Amino acid sequence: MHRTIYASCLCCSLTLAAAALAEEAVDPQLLRAVLEENRELRARLDSLEDDVRSARDDAAAARAAGRSALSAPAAVGAGPIAEAPAGGGARLQLLDISVDVLSSVGTSSVEDDEIALLQAGGHDPARRGFNLTNLELSLLGAVDPYLDGEIHLIYFLDPEGESSFELEEAFVTSRMLPFGLEEQGLQVEFGQMFTEFGRINPTHPHAWDWQDQPVLLSRLFGPDGMRGVGTRVGWLLPTPWFSELHAGVQNAQGETMVSFLSSDEAFEEDPIGGRPFASDGTHSMNDLVYLLRWVNGFELGDDWAGQVGASGLYGPNASGGDGRTWIYGADWFLKWVPATTDRGWPFVKIEGEIARRHYQADSFFGCLDPDEDPCLTPVSFGHETFTDWGAFLQLLWGFRRGWSAGIRGEYATGNDDVYAPDSAFATRSEDPFRGNRVRVSPLLIFQPSEFSRLRLQYNLDDADFLVGDDTAHSVWLGLEFLIGQHPAHRF
Repeated sequence: MHRTIYASCLCCSLTLAAAALAEEAVDPQLLRAVLEENRELRARLDSLEDDVRSARDDAAAARAAGRSALSAPAAVGAGPIAEAPAGGGARLQLLDISVDVLSSVGTSSVEDDEIALLQAGGHDPARRGFNLTNLELSLLGAVDPYLDGEIHLIYFLDPEGESSFELEEAFVTSRMLPFGLEEQGLQVEFGQMFTEFGRINPTHPHAWDWQDQPVLLSRLFGPDGMRGVGTRVGWLLPTPWFSELHAGVQNAQGETMVSFLSSDEAFEEDPIGGRPFASDGTHSMNDLVYLLRWVNGFELGDDWAGQVGASGLYGPNASGGDGRTWIYGADWFLKWVPATTDRGWPFVKIEGEIARRHYQADSFFGCLDPDEDPCLTPVSFGHETFTDWGAFLQLLWGFRRGWSAGIRGEYATGNDDVYAPDSAFATRSEDPFRGNRVRVSPLLIFQPSEFSRLRLQYNLDDADFLVGDDTAHSVWLGLEFLIGQHPAHRF
């Protein structure tokens, strides 16, 4: 259409010039102006023709790869950074690749073995001296017009200095669904992924404001957060405000499913209620973990916005065939950003979660050591429900460009169950995974750019299991840097 308009203008200009010549009333200045305008129109027409040819070539390349122009993902970055031949002559494009490194140095008033229990997150600074807590390689891109894919691989050094490699996430997200269901707000994910419970668990450590995982989440979901193979359906509800419902199902087994079927090794490190591992695997749909989450967004005037959410989990646990676990919680987030900012500063963020776990342990009769055959010292446990709950609240103030300061308060506790004889712990107060915990953590952040960040954090811990006066003082200076492109973090 633009080409037709410019061609019509060109014809009109030439007609006017010809009419002026025919009447022999030629104004030299007018003629020069008309000719100059014609040259500009011709240049614009040539430029439009070049754009059309380029767009046609791009469309042909996309069709050859089995993709459409709509398949490009909404990610940070200027376009493809790598191409490799794929089957059938198509070419695979990686649209986002990044490496994010988290490291720290610090010290504590308690010994390393107690630091590891206080800093129970798998990517927390957990030893005196230097820590390499997380190196994450992320690959994100469009698979085809129907799917986006994500892969997150991580490497870190544990408190003993041993190298660990993990596949953190590998999943696909739907872009298009049969019968146009995506237009109704539906989206499906499938693969290995974090469980969508609360705000912190589904996020990667480099997206956290504080350097360590909240105490409550370490207890409920283990050191690496709750994640597993499964599927999740999200539905953006047809409401005047942002409202989204998530329903999911995942395998209950594995070291990242500590509140459910878990694994023998993980249960040995964190035996809930001192019970032995008694899981016999997956036999039916009743042996999977089920998720339901509802999150709503809102605005309070021009400068404030927030979200509130509620989450629930249900599934089997490793105490026996009749063991069941319920986890439910609520989360909230509030952010203030004025109409005029200096690259996002100043700001205020208020964020918190509260959650509760009911661990219904099955009765048990047998040996604490399953490898003991014959069983010389059998033990017997009855049915019991272990209840744990806690909360955290954090406030972060970005007071000037690149600088932020905050404080976080945490509390975690459980019911006073009677631990069975010969269990790992005699009482709940001796159990570092269920005893009373209070932690307060001031934080100072310097972020010169979106690719690097320095964080200075102090932790004051009060925990029943600590030797002495039950308190510990720790200081951690963390450095984070990002190489490559990474999608923007969620609200």
